[in-house]
Amino acid sequence: MPQVTVTIAGHTYRIACAEGEEAHLEGLAAAYDARVEEMRGTFGEIGDLRLHVMAAIAQADELDEAKQRIAALEAEVAALNSVNAARDERLERIEMRLAEGIQMAAERIEGLARSLNAAGQG
Repeated sequence: MPQVTVTIAGHTYRIACAEGEEAHLEGLAAAYDARVEEMRGTFGEIGDLRLHVMAAIAQADELDEAKQRIAALEAEVAALNSVNAARDERLERIEMRLAEGIQMAAERIEGLARSLNAAGQG
């Protein structure tokens, strides 16, 4: 199992990960380290544990907001799909009525043609 070495808040950690996930894990660790350093710049030296907790909560908050946006977008897609389905049903009904109208017109034209042929032969 591959391992990566990451540095967070000046501490180095070796972490095991799945094959091919090394770069992803390093990126996540770098983002978290940047968040800790951002918190350190904002709040000063308030203790590593407190900084880590604050950084973790800030990232959890971003994740929660992203989940809410995804849920809202999924609801919007479902609503659009519903509208599309209703539109498709309406179009299908219109096409059926149009086909019936064309069929009726064709039957009338054939009847007229037969009448004209009969009159011309008589």
